[in-house]
Order: sequence, then structure tokens, then C-alpha cells
Amino acid sequence: MIAAEFLSVHNMLKEDQILGEVPSSRIIYRNFYRMAWPSALEAFLVAMTIVVDTIMVGGLGKGAITAVGITNQPRLVLLAAVFSLNTGITAITARRKGQGDQKGANQTVRAGIILSTVISLLTATLGFIFARQILVFSGADSSYLEDAVHFFKILMFSIPFQSLNLTINAAQRGCGKTKISLTTNVTSNVVNIIFDILLINGIGFFPRLGVRGAAIATTTGAIVAFGISLTSLLRCNAYLNLHFKAGWTLRKVVSAPIMLVSSSAFVEQVFMRLGFLAYATIVARIGTTEFTTHLICMNLLTLSFCFGDGLSVAASALVGQNMGAKRPDLSIIYGKTGQRLAFMISCFIFVIFIFGRVSLVSLFTKDTAVIALGSYIMIYAALCTHMQTSQVILNGCLRGAGDTAFVAVMSLISVALVRPLLTWILCFPLGMGLYGAWAALLVDQCFRLVTSYQRFSGGKWTSISL
Repeated sequence: MIAAEFLSVHNMLKEDQILGEVPSSRIIYRNFYRMAWPSALEAFLVAMTIVVDTIMVGGLGKGAITAVGITNQPRLVLLAAVFSLNTGITAITARRKGQGDQKGANQTVRAGIILSTVISLLTATLGFIFARQILVFSGADSSYLEDAVHFFKILMFSIPFQSLNLTINAAQRGCGKTKISLTTNVTSNVVNIIFDILLINGIGFFPRLGVRGAAIATTTGAIVAFGISLTSLLRCNAYLNLHFKAGWTLRKVVSAPIMLVSSSAFVEQVFMRLGFLAYATIVARIGTTEFTTHLICMNLLTLSFCFGDGLSVAASALVGQNMGAKRPDLSIIYGKTGQRLAFMISCFIFVIFIFGRVSLVSLFTKDTAVIALGSYIMIYAALCTHMQTSQVILNGCLRGAGDTAFVAVMSLISVALVRPLLTWILCFPLGMGLYGAWAALLVDQCFRLVTSYQRFSGGKWTSISL
């Protein structure tokens, strides 16, 4: 009885919020599941690829792990503009899908392709030219700087392909086609792992390239993913397709709604990515052992995040579609459905992190100092799981409704200001080291959960028009 009541959708709305017929709990969860499982599996596989990359280069030593890990946040900063663009693409295509406007949806994805191409070529060029300066600023140590620079420069060739793949998949998600994104990323990950095996240590006639091999493998996988996602737009009978007579011009009527959502999302991405970069830079200055441990535990925490991210994609698309269909009541139901599923998943991950923490860290390294420190840091990671998955889904709902301005302000306060400042205070003046960095992470996650929950519960987002 308790489980049935927990899963029921009929207690999610007040009487005055209901605007029409509400589907049964079975139908609501089935719709959410169909949308969510490809995105969640995709996010998990992407995270697993990063984990596998780290494990494989870990055989080259701590320096290799840090050389690869130090590039993560700078690369994501360069992709911030594309990520924000894609938030707008998903929100607008979902609205157009809900409104039954196929032409508008196709105009949106084409505008996204044009903008993504220009942005990605510019950022990739800047990243390649200033690779060394970027990594030094990020806290790279001289002992592994050269490897990091080589890895980062090769990775810049993947940025345009990765960006266009993400943009096309963002549009497909908005129309409910999450399996396309899953297919592209599964294939890309398989290619990446195969070339990791062949090029990192060298097998047969393939050369031993170390961290450069890992970068080449990632770039190859990105090219393959782009090819598959582009193919999804070449089917004449697909809802989104390049044969549809929608035009390739950046008309105001098409670009204005995208920019309305994306501009706030861009501010969010800039604050969030700079905050993450500042956080990683501070941790990098604690010491190589601490930073290696931090990177390993963050990779494991990403496995928790990926499930929340997958559910967030489904919630964002379903919220956007129902807002377009003038059913904000169903948008609320789907948002709360995602929350309940996230709670169940995070409980499972919490148990795995607590009881398997030593074994999990040992997968990446045999360094006893890293394993010992990592076993304690994983307790912090376990405590993060509930807050992280919940706030990610709530923010996905707000983005899907177009309430990106609020998410941007929250990211400024929590990620760009509170987390880095608190990290520095706890790590250095108070001498807590890596424990202080993860304590600051917990505070950040808690703050974002409380504020996003209050915003979602307030319901102002249900009146936003796009």
C-alpha cells in the first residue's frame, strides 16, 4: 500500500490545478520511462567511457590520470556556449512539437546547426592556440603539463563534431526521440574504447601513444557520433529532417525564442563552468595525490549524476511538450514523477558507494595513498547522490519550461561564488585539504536542491510563454 501510494500520480496535484483529464499512474510512468531510459542509459555509457579512459591511462601512473583529468573543466568551459544553445533548442523544439508545428521545429534545428557550427569552430581554434596558457591557469603541474597540452590540443579537433552531434540530439530529444541520441553515443563510446585499447598502450602495428592515444580515440568517437546523428536528419519521413522545406535562414521569428532561452542558459553555463574550473584549480593546488584522488572520486560521482541527467532530459522534454499543449498540470506531474524515480535510484547508488568505496577506487589505481584517501572521500560522494540527482531533475523541469533565468542566477550564487570561496577557506586557512573541498561540494548541492525545489513548488514557471 505504501509503495502504491508513493507511485500514485493522483496526489501530485491540487484540485484547482487540474486542467483536463489526467492519465493513470501507469500511463504517466510508462511515458516517462519510455522517454527517460534511453537518455539515462546514454548518460551512463558516456560516464562509463570517461571512467574507462581514466582507468586505462591510470596504468601509466598518477601523472597520466591528472594530465587527462586537468583538461575536463577547461574543455567544458569552451563548450559552455554550445550547451546553452542546446538548452534553447530542446525547449523550443519541445514547444513546437506540443503545438503541432513541424515546420517550426525543423526551422529551430536548422538554426541550431548554423549557430553550433560557428560557435564550435571559434572555441576550438581558441582552445588549440591557447592550450598551454589555459592549462597552466587551471593549475596543471609541470610534471604532467606537456602530456596535458598534447591531450588538450588533439581534443580540440573533436569540438566541432561533438557540438553538432549534441545540437542535433538536443532537437531530437525535444521531439521525444531520445533513442537517436542513445544510438549515436553508444556507437561513439564503443569506437572510443576500442581505439583506447589500441593506441594507449599499443597493440599489434598500432603505436603506443599514451595520453595522446586517448585523445585520438575520443576524437574518432566524436566524428562517428556526428555522422550517425546527421544521418537521423536524412530520413524523409522523420519529424525532423533536412528534406523538409523549412529554410536555412536565421530569421528573427525562429532565432528570437531560441536566444530567449539560450541567453539565460549561457549565463548559467558560464557561471557554472567557471565555478567548476575554479573549484578544480583550487583542488589541483593541494597536491598531486589529492588531485588524483579527487579526479577518481569525481568520475565515480558522475555515474550518480548521469542517472539524474538522463531523467532530467526526459522531464525537460515532457514539461516543454505539455507546456506547448497548454497542460501545465501534466508538466507538474511529470516533474514530480522524475523526482520520485530519482529518489529510488539515488538510494541504490548510495548503498553501492558506501559499501564498495574501496573496491571502486582500486579500479583506477594501485597507489595505496590514493586508495586510502579515496575511501573516505567516497563517503562524501555517497552523501551527494540524493541531493545531486534531485536538483538536476528540478532544474531540467525549469529549463524545459523556459525558466532559465532563475537557474542562471542560482548557478552564479552557488557554483560560481559559494563553492569556490568555501573550498578555498576550508582547504587552506582551515587546513582541511581535500576533505574541505568535498564538504564545500555538499553545501553547494544542498543549496541548489533547496532553492530549485522552492522555485518548482512555487509554480511561476508554468506561466512562461515562448
